[in-house]
Amino acid sequence: MLKAILAASIVAAVAMQAAGAAPAPIPAASPTPAPPDTAAGIAPFAAHFVAQWKDINVGTSDLELTREPGRDQYVYTWNTRARGIFRIFYSHDVMQTSVFGLHGTHIRPEKYRAQDGNAKVSADFDWETGRVQGLSEGKPLDLALRADTQDVMSIQVEVMQDLKNGDLPPIFWIFETNAIKDFEYTRAGTARIRTELGELDTVVVTSRRHGGDRVLRMWFAPSLGYVPVQA
Repeated sequence: MLKAILAASIVAAVAMQAAGAAPAPIPAASPTPAPPDTAAGIAPFAAHFVAQWKDINVGTSDLELTREPGRDQYVYTWNTRARGIFRIFYSHDVMQTSVFGLHGTHIRPEKYRAQDGNAKVSADFDWETGRVQGLSEGKPLDLALRADTQDVMSIQVEVMQDLKNGDLPPIFWIFETNAIKDFEYTRAGTARIRTELGELDTVVVTSRRHGGDRVLRMWFAPSLGYVPVQA
């Protein structure tokens, strides 16, 4: 399951799939952004998501972005767990953490950690040497960094920043599991959707692996600092 989770670049990965069926949209519940951090341009927040399949609650996901006191360093955590009968197939919670800083107005990852049972990924980004090193499921990891590389967690906050600044690049290089891959991102318009917080105006963004046919669609709410509210 770890590889399946890491292959997704944003919140939609929490929609557990059963028998190959496509997941339903994920309604957000109780996003709680903190007061805007005007100096850094990033507002810490916490959000709880529910994953549904054919109107059945099959899992939950919790996101939290915090800022280290007195430092321009942020910690972004993502905890995903299956529910009900799906717990039989996905018995372990999936934990992911990205530690990152700011490089200008952009996100620069420093550390990425993920764990699904005994499967673990530990990656450290060294921007001075231009390498990302660590362990991926017990195997040594040593890759050359591309400019502005993100991990599968930090990319979420980078997209929020880019939407806020009105400048979403068409291509992102993203570290996942044991490789750095290119993904295409497109701003696909706007939509007004219903959530646990009521109706929200959102910006719709799609992403997919370059040359791939699996499209991920995400809804970001400007009124919440572009926090993702559905995928």
